[in-house]
Order: sequence, then structure tokens, then C-alpha cells
Amino acid sequence: MQKGLVDEARSLAERELSGPLPRRWRHVTAVAAKASRFAPLLPAERGRRALVAAAVLHDVGYAPSVAETGFHPLDGARWLRSLEFDGRVAAFVAHHTNAVVEAELRGLSADLLAEFEREDSPVTDLLWFCDLTTGPDGQDFTVDERIKEIRERYEPSSVVREFIDRSAGTFHEVAKRVEAQFPSAQPM
Repeated sequence: MQKGLVDEARSLAERELSGPLPRRWRHVTAVAAKASRFAPLLPAERGRRALVAAAVLHDVGYAPSVAETGFHPLDGARWLRSLEFDGRVAAFVAHHTNAVVEAELRGLSADLLAEFEREDSPVTDLLWFCDLTTGPDGQDFTVDERIKEIRERYEPSSVVREFIDRSAGTFHEVAKRVEAQFPSAQPM
């Protein structure tokens, strides 16, 4: 796999996350490591690079220097766009892990959908799967364990909790697609 895009992504994510948000940095490095294991299974080199780059950047919108709206997928994608980073990777960041549902709850779905095209592909599914099977400290989780962990972190009335509750079925569908298409996904 050609390293340029991935190395640049890792450098950006490390700069923005490792100091101010070390726990988030542990999560994204584990998601990226998992994505790196899946990447060789994709048929196109471009998809392999995009998967790993998006995995390491997917939560960069949490960085204090990047956050603007408080909705990390959109903030991260806009920041990447401002750097003229790869547009496909920025779109993966914008839409990762069913972000459109949370965007609806935050009144940002029109912005998200107008600014970044959503790609339905094995790369999308793998990115979501890697995120959904990685805990906050980088530990391996099942999708159910990850949903439970997120639900426990947020108040029942929070936007994130409602987003998780609305998205759980979609998360399981993605996991089933990944496990069917990439048998090595089980067990993680």
C-alpha cells in the first residue's frame, strides 16, 4: 500500500489528538490498525489508502483546534477540506458510523449532505465496522459491546444516546455485511 496519504493522515491526527485527547488518540490508532488489517482485502489500492486514512482521521473533529459546531464528523471533514486533504477521505470522515442520523438530531443534516457526498461501499462498511468494534481505549469490542459502552457514557436524554438508539439496527446490518463479505472479520 502506498503510504503518502496514510502517513499524512496519521501525522495530522497525531498532531491534533495525541496531546489534548490521548484517549481519543488511542481509539483512532486502534481503529486505523484494524483498518490496516482489512485494507489488503479491498480490490483497489485507492480504497485501501482511503480506508486507513479515514480510520485514523475519523475522530479528528473532536480536537479542540478543529471543533466548531460540536458535531465531530462535520467539523473534522470541514477541517480536512480547508487543508485541501483528499476529498474522498474527508467525505468518509463526514459520514462515518451513520453520522447523518446524529446530524438530523443536531439540525445539521442539510449541511452534511450538501457539503459531503456519502459513498455506500465496502470501504464505508469497513470504516464503520472498525470504529464500531473498537473501544475508547483501543480495545476490541463486539458491536453490541460498543453500543452498550457508548450508551453508558451518555445521559438518556443526550443527542448521542438518541443517535445510538436510532442507529443500532443499522450498525448490526453493517456488521453482518462485513462479516459476510470479509469472513476474517469474525471474531475480532
